[in-house]
Order: sequence, then C-alpha cells, then structure tokens
Amino acid sequence: MKGFVVKPLLGAVAALALGAPAVAQSPASASAPDYAQDTAWLCLPGRKDACAASIAATTVTPSGYGAVEPFRPAKSPPVDCFYVYPTVSRDAALNSDMQAGPAEFGVAAAQFARFGSVCRTFAPLYRQVTLAGISRRFEGKPAAGDYGQAYGDVLAAWRNFLGTRNEGRPFVLIGHSQGTVHLQQLLVREIEGKPIGRRMVSALLIGFNTLVPKGKTVGGTFKSTPLCTRPAQTGCVVAYVSYRAALEPPANALFGRAATAGMTVACTNPAALGSTRPAMLHSYFYVAPTALGGNGRPWAQTGTLSTPFVTTGGLVTGACVNRGPVGILALRVNADPKDVRADDIPGDVVREGVVQAGWGTHLIDVNVAQGDLVRLVAQQARSFRP
Repeated sequence: MKGFVVKPLLGAVAALALGAPAVAQSPASASAPDYAQDTAWLCLPGRKDACAASIAATTVTPSGYGAVEPFRPAKSPPVDCFYVYPTVSRDAALNSDMQAGPAEFGVAAAQFARFGSVCRTFAPLYRQVTLAGISRRFEGKPAAGDYGQAYGDVLAAWRNFLGTRNEGRPFVLIGHSQGTVHLQQLLVREIEGKPIGRRMVSALLIGFNTLVPKGKTVGGTFKSTPLCTRPAQTGCVVAYVSYRAALEPPANALFGRAATAGMTVACTNPAALGSTRPAMLHSYFYVAPTALGGNGRPWAQTGTLSTPFVTTGGLVTGACVNRGPVGILALRVNADPKDVRADDIPGDVVREGVVQAGWGTHLIDVNVAQGDLVRLVAQQARSFRP
C-alpha cells in the first residue's frame, strides 16, 4: 500500500513541548487550585471521565483491518498512575484555565486511559503553558507563559494525591512533553532521595530530554534515580524522544541532542530495555484527524474499521541510538508496498508545509510504543517490593 504524507497544521498541534530547561522553575504558590475538589481532576478512579472514554482498537495487519481489541480496565490494580499531560490547551491566554475541553479529554484518552488496565488512573488539570505560549518558539521568540504556576499546580495536585487519595500505594509517574518537564522537577524535588521514593515503581518521562553522562545510566537530570535497563527493575526511569531513523537531530534540535558537555539524551526502549537492538513496537494510534497520532487517512485498504483507535503491532521497529550528545529512539516503518497496510506513520511536526526536523516524531512519542509501556508497567508492578 502506498504511504501517506502526514502534515498536521500548527494550529492542531496538541503536544508541543517547552523550550525551558528541566528543573529550572520555582514552585508557584499559594494560589494553586483546590485539588481536594474532584472537579480539579481530569481523571480519577471509578469515575466516568476522560479516562473512561472508548479506547477499543482495531488490529491492523498486512491483510487489512482485523479483530477488534477490547479494552478491559483492571478491577483491583496494585499500583496508582499519576499522569501530567502535554501542551494541549487552546486557551487564548499564555496559561490555561482549569476547564477541561476536547483537547484535554482527547490527550487523556490517547496517552493515558490505556494504563487503566494496569493501574488506578489519576490526572490533575493544571494551568499549563498553552499552545499560544509555546507557538512563539516558531516565531523565533522565547516561549512565554508562567511555568512556575504550572509546576505549582502539579505540585499541589501531587501533595493532595499523596495525602488523601493514594492511601500509601506504590505509584508510577507518567508524563509527556510539558508534562515530563514538570514531573522531572517533581521527582528531583519531592521524591528522589526521600522516603516517598521507596514507593515509586517507575517514572515514564517521555518526549523531553532527560540527560545522563555518556555511557552511564545515572547522573545528569537525576542524581540517583537510574534508567530502567531490565523489565523487572523498579525505582527507575523510562525516557526517550522519538525520531525517524533516517533523520539526525540537527544542531539546534529541541529534542534528542544534549547541550551540556559530557551528557547525552537518555533512551530506554520499552520494548527492549537495556539494549540497542531493534525491536518491534506495539503501537496504538488515534484514527480521527488529530495531532496525537491520527490523520484521518486509512490504515488499510480492506476490512472494517469501527473503533477510535488502531493497533499496529509489527509495523514500526524502534532502536535506541546514542552518538555523543545525540540520543533518540530511532523508528523504522516496516513497509511493504505489496500488502494492504499503510506504509507510513504520522508524528512529524509540520509548519507551513515544512517538517520541523528538530522535533522528531514528537506527536507520537507515547503512542508509538504504548502497548510496550503498558506491558512494562504491569511487569514492574508485579516485581515491585517496597
């Protein structure tokens, strides 16, 4: 099947990242929302909310659309997942309000709801820096917005989660892009080296540079928290930014290239922890036209599609590549023009018809390996010993 060209409009980009360095903002404040109120949360366990959306997926095979994969939430999961979503707000202000709209609901369904098969799902709303603030980077201006306020909200939600909702259970941190930036700060300031750190199963910090010394698995962004190198390991970090394998992050890349001497960008392939070998990725993509991995084009030429997601195990191969300061999860599409399956994937950030080379396949960082991430959390939860 012929490949399709993915050209999301800048105005539809729902996962743009920060240009600010991690662990650079100070916590904001006494004016944080009241997270004792359930209305301040995008996802809470047992509630009909963003994480209770329909996320059944149709299997895409070389023969066409196949069986529907239903979604089954866990009845009594052993761990909690705390998720901070990426930049999605279309509010006109540089920081968002606390009202969830289609963008917030959509990103939770696309990136986080599937983890409900292995954990209880918690996701706070927060006054994030909006697309309006982030898009200034495309104009050559510094990204604008109050990152301290955004982090302060995440911090307040975290403290409410620990104090009144978590009940002393093990937890997993999950973030993408701006969400990862805030969780990096949270891990450094509130978790690493503290008693609460003994309850951290893992942290999935995706879509923003996590730095480590070249050839090492600890140091850099985190002083003592290592990268995950085997599936049964806990108390560790899964971190990567994704790029098409044929592309090298340019010198001015926003993702995938460390600016600090002696450092590289961490890459932990959730399908092959501790290895640089290529591994088939278990992907889930939105079908509808969104900037979260869907573009409305067909994924196959035969069969029936009746779900909001497709799952494309075996279509994409990922391998960690580290060369000096560069660190990426390099993606290859296993295309076969003779079969009926799509020969390409979405994920590029495109502005005015030009692929933004320094962003990689940022829009699908989570979804391209989502099945592997969910499976990894399940295995880590089984292995966890406080």
